[in-house]
Amino acid sequence: MRAVIAEDSLLLRIGVVKVLEAAGFEMCAQVADAEGLLAAVEEHRPDIAVVDVRMPPGFTDEGVRAALVIRRQYPRTAVLLLSQYVEERYAADLLAAHTSGVGYLLKERVADVEEFAEAVRRVAAGGTALDPQVVAQLLIRRHSDPLDRLTPREREVLELMAGGRSNSGVATELVISESAVAKHINSIFTKLDLPKADADHRRVLAVLRFLGIATA
Repeated sequence: MRAVIAEDSLLLRIGVVKVLEAAGFEMCAQVADAEGLLAAVEEHRPDIAVVDVRMPPGFTDEGVRAALVIRRQYPRTAVLLLSQYVEERYAADLLAAHTSGVGYLLKERVADVEEFAEAVRRVAAGGTALDPQVVAQLLIRRHSDPLDRLTPREREVLELMAGGRSNSGVATELVISESAVAKHINSIFTKLDLPKADADHRRVLAVLRFLGIATA
Protein backbone atom coordinates (compact mmCIF):
# COMPACT_ATOMS: atom_id res chain seq x y z
CA MET A 1 0.00 0.00 0.00
CA ARG A 2 1.09 3.56 -0.74
CA ALA A 3 0.94 6.35 1.84
CA VAL A 4 1.67 10.03 2.41
CA ILE A 5 2.12 11.69 5.78
CA ALA A 6 1.43 15.28 6.80
CA GLU A 7 2.95 16.18 10.19
CA ASP A 8 4.79 19.37 11.14
CA SER A 9 6.77 17.70 13.93
CA LEU A 10 9.89 16.36 12.22
CA LEU A 11 10.61 13.75 14.88
CA LEU A 12 7.09 12.33 14.85
CA ARG A 13 7.01 12.40 11.05
CA ILE A 14 10.23 10.40 10.88
CA GLY A 15 8.89 7.96 13.47
CA VAL A 16 5.64 7.35 11.60
CA VAL A 17 7.51 6.90 8.32
CA LYS A 18 9.80 4.28 9.85
CA VAL A 19 6.85 2.41 11.39
CA LEU A 20 4.92 2.34 8.12
CA GLU A 21 7.92 1.41 6.01
CA ALA A 22 8.67 -1.46 8.39
CA ALA A 23 5.03 -2.54 8.00
CA GLY A 24 5.41 -2.71 4.22
CA PHE A 25 3.97 0.64 3.17
CA GLU A 26 5.53 2.62 0.34
CA MET A 27 5.95 6.22 1.48
CA CYS A 28 5.16 8.50 -1.47
CA ALA A 29 5.60 11.85 0.27
CA GLN A 30 6.31 13.52 3.62
CA VAL A 31 4.98 17.05 4.12
CA ALA A 32 4.56 19.53 6.97
CA ASP A 33 1.38 21.41 6.10
CA ALA A 34 -2.08 21.03 4.57
CA GLU A 35 -1.15 22.70 1.29
CA GLY A 36 1.70 20.25 0.77
CA LEU A 37 -0.60 17.38 1.71
CA LEU A 38 -3.21 18.21 -0.91
CA ALA A 39 -0.51 18.60 -3.55
CA ALA A 40 1.03 15.25 -2.61
CA VAL A 41 -2.31 13.44 -2.72
CA GLU A 42 -3.11 14.94 -6.11
CA GLU A 43 0.27 13.85 -7.47
CA HIS A 44 0.57 10.37 -5.97
CA ARG A 45 -3.05 9.28 -5.34
CA PRO A 46 -1.98 7.12 -2.36
CA ASP A 47 -4.05 4.46 -0.62
CA ILE A 48 -3.95 6.44 2.62
CA ALA A 49 -2.96 9.82 4.01
CA VAL A 50 -1.85 10.01 7.66
CA VAL A 51 -2.66 13.56 8.74
CA ASP A 52 -1.98 15.72 11.79
CA VAL A 53 -5.14 17.53 12.93
CA ARG A 54 -3.35 20.83 13.67
CA MET A 55 -0.81 22.08 11.14
CA PRO A 56 0.68 25.34 9.87
CA PRO A 57 -0.14 28.09 9.35
CA GLY A 58 -2.90 28.40 11.96
CA PHE A 59 -2.46 25.19 13.99
CA THR A 60 -6.24 24.82 14.36
CA ASP A 61 -8.15 22.44 12.10
CA GLU A 62 -6.08 22.55 8.89
CA GLY A 63 -5.61 18.78 8.88
CA VAL A 64 -9.30 18.06 9.32
CA ARG A 65 -10.31 20.42 6.53
CA ALA A 66 -7.68 18.90 4.23
CA ALA A 67 -8.92 15.41 5.14
CA LEU A 68 -12.48 16.32 4.17
CA VAL A 69 -11.23 17.65 0.83
CA ILE A 70 -9.27 14.46 0.20
CA ARG A 71 -12.21 12.18 0.96
CA ARG A 72 -14.45 14.27 -1.29
CA GLN A 73 -12.10 14.75 -4.24
CA TYR A 74 -10.05 11.55 -4.01
CA PRO A 75 -12.45 8.93 -2.57
CA ARG A 76 -9.97 6.10 -3.11
CA THR A 77 -7.55 7.71 -0.66
CA ALA A 78 -8.35 6.85 2.96
CA VAL A 79 -7.50 9.29 5.77
CA LEU A 80 -6.21 8.64 9.28
CA LEU A 81 -6.10 11.70 11.52
CA LEU A 82 -3.56 11.97 14.34
CA SER A 83 -4.13 14.30 17.29
CA GLN A 84 -2.19 15.24 20.40
CA TYR A 85 -5.39 15.49 22.43
CA VAL A 86 -8.94 14.16 22.25
CA GLU A 87 -10.85 16.57 20.02
CA GLU A 88 -14.07 14.68 19.44
CA ARG A 89 -15.65 17.41 17.32
CA TYR A 90 -13.09 16.84 14.59
CA ALA A 91 -13.64 13.09 14.68
CA ALA A 92 -17.40 13.64 14.51
CA ASP A 93 -17.03 16.02 11.54
CA LEU A 94 -15.01 13.47 9.57
CA LEU A 95 -17.21 10.49 10.44
CA ALA A 96 -20.43 12.35 9.75
CA ALA A 97 -19.27 13.05 6.21
CA HIS A 98 -17.71 9.66 5.43
CA THR A 99 -18.50 6.19 6.73
CA SER A 100 -15.48 4.27 5.40
CA GLY A 101 -11.76 4.72 4.95
CA VAL A 102 -11.40 7.05 7.94
CA GLY A 103 -9.70 6.95 11.32
CA TYR A 104 -8.83 9.14 14.30
CA LEU A 105 -6.09 8.18 16.74
CA LEU A 106 -4.11 9.93 19.44
CA LYS A 107 -0.44 10.36 18.59
CA GLU A 108 0.58 8.29 21.59
CA ARG A 109 -0.76 5.22 19.75
CA VAL A 110 2.18 5.41 17.34
CA ALA A 111 4.34 4.01 20.15
CA ASP A 112 2.49 0.70 19.89
CA VAL A 113 4.04 -0.12 16.54
CA GLU A 114 2.05 -3.25 15.65
CA GLU A 115 -1.32 -1.85 16.72
CA PHE A 116 -0.71 1.42 14.88
CA ALA A 117 0.37 -0.33 11.68
CA GLU A 118 -2.71 -2.55 11.83
CA ALA A 119 -4.95 0.49 12.27
CA VAL A 120 -3.40 2.14 9.21
CA ARG A 121 -3.89 -1.04 7.17
CA ARG A 122 -7.52 -1.29 8.27
CA VAL A 123 -8.31 2.29 7.32
CA ALA A 124 -6.43 2.01 4.02
CA ALA A 125 -8.54 -1.06 3.20
CA GLY A 126 -11.73 0.95 3.70
CA GLY A 127 -12.37 0.31 7.37
CA THR A 128 -12.35 2.59 10.41
CA ALA A 129 -10.09 3.06 13.42
CA LEU A 130 -11.16 5.17 16.39
CA ASP A 131 -9.06 5.81 19.46
CA PRO A 132 -10.74 4.40 22.61
CA GLN A 133 -10.48 7.82 24.28
CA VAL A 134 -12.21 9.44 21.31
CA VAL A 135 -14.96 6.83 21.48
CA ALA A 136 -15.43 7.55 25.17
CA GLN A 137 -15.74 11.29 24.55
CA LEU A 138 -18.19 10.82 21.70
CA LEU A 139 -20.37 8.62 23.87
CA ILE A 140 -20.79 11.47 26.34
CA ARG A 141 -22.55 13.42 23.59
CA ARG A 142 -24.99 10.62 22.71
CA HIS A 143 -28.68 11.08 23.43
CA SER A 144 -31.26 8.40 24.24
CA ASP A 145 -32.32 6.53 21.11
CA PRO A 146 -32.89 2.95 19.81
CA LEU A 147 -29.60 1.98 21.45
CA ASP A 148 -31.63 1.51 24.61
CA ARG A 149 -33.01 -1.64 22.99
CA LEU A 150 -29.62 -3.34 23.05
CA THR A 151 -28.69 -5.91 25.65
CA PRO A 152 -25.53 -5.38 27.73
CA ARG A 153 -23.70 -7.95 25.60
CA GLU A 154 -24.79 -6.27 22.37
CA ARG A 155 -23.51 -2.97 23.73
CA GLU A 156 -20.15 -4.59 24.47
CA VAL A 157 -20.00 -5.93 20.92
CA LEU A 158 -20.91 -2.55 19.44
CA GLU A 159 -18.37 -0.70 21.58
CA LEU A 160 -15.62 -3.02 20.37
CA MET A 161 -16.82 -2.52 16.80
CA ALA A 162 -16.53 1.24 17.39
CA GLY A 163 -12.90 0.70 18.29
CA GLY A 164 -12.33 -0.96 14.92
CA ARG A 165 -12.34 -4.60 16.05
CA SER A 166 -13.18 -7.27 13.48
CA ASN A 167 -15.58 -10.11 14.31
CA SER A 168 -12.57 -12.21 15.21
CA GLY A 169 -11.20 -9.44 17.44
CA VAL A 170 -14.54 -9.04 19.21
CA ALA A 171 -14.76 -12.80 19.74
CA THR A 172 -11.28 -12.91 21.26
CA GLU A 173 -11.94 -9.94 23.56
CA LEU A 174 -15.26 -11.31 24.84
CA VAL A 175 -14.18 -14.96 24.80
CA ILE A 176 -17.10 -16.07 22.62
CA SER A 177 -17.32 -17.71 19.20
CA GLU A 178 -17.31 -15.74 15.95
CA SER A 179 -20.72 -17.18 15.12
CA ALA A 180 -22.05 -15.72 18.39
CA VAL A 181 -20.54 -12.37 17.46
CA ALA A 182 -22.24 -12.51 14.05
CA LYS A 183 -25.60 -13.23 15.72
CA HIS A 184 -25.14 -10.27 18.10
CA ILE A 185 -24.27 -8.00 15.18
CA ASN A 186 -27.32 -9.05 13.19
CA SER A 187 -29.47 -8.39 16.25
CA ILE A 188 -27.85 -4.95 16.62
CA PHE A 189 -28.66 -4.11 12.98
CA THR A 190 -32.28 -5.09 13.53
CA LYS A 191 -32.69 -3.17 16.79
CA LEU A 192 -31.11 -0.03 15.30
CA ASP A 193 -33.49 -0.18 12.33
CA LEU A 194 -30.69 -0.37 9.80
CA PRO A 195 -31.96 -1.46 6.37
CA LYS A 196 -30.45 -4.46 4.64
CA ALA A 197 -27.45 -3.33 2.63
CA ASP A 198 -23.75 -4.03 2.29
CA ALA A 199 -22.64 -5.65 5.57
CA ASP A 200 -19.63 -3.36 6.03
CA HIS A 201 -21.77 -0.27 5.40
CA ARG A 202 -24.34 -1.36 7.99
CA ARG A 203 -21.52 -2.03 10.43
CA VAL A 204 -20.20 1.51 10.09
CA LEU A 205 -23.69 3.00 10.35
CA ALA A 206 -24.27 1.04 13.55
CA VAL A 207 -21.04 2.41 15.02
CA LEU A 208 -21.95 5.97 14.05
CA ARG A 209 -25.39 5.54 15.64
CA PHE A 210 -23.64 4.26 18.76
CA LEU A 211 -21.44 7.35 18.86
CA GLY A 212 -24.33 9.70 18.28
CA ILE A 213 -23.03 10.97 14.93
CA ALA A 214 -25.63 11.94 12.34
CA THR A 215 -24.89 10.98 8.72
CA ALA A 216 -26.17 12.49 5.52
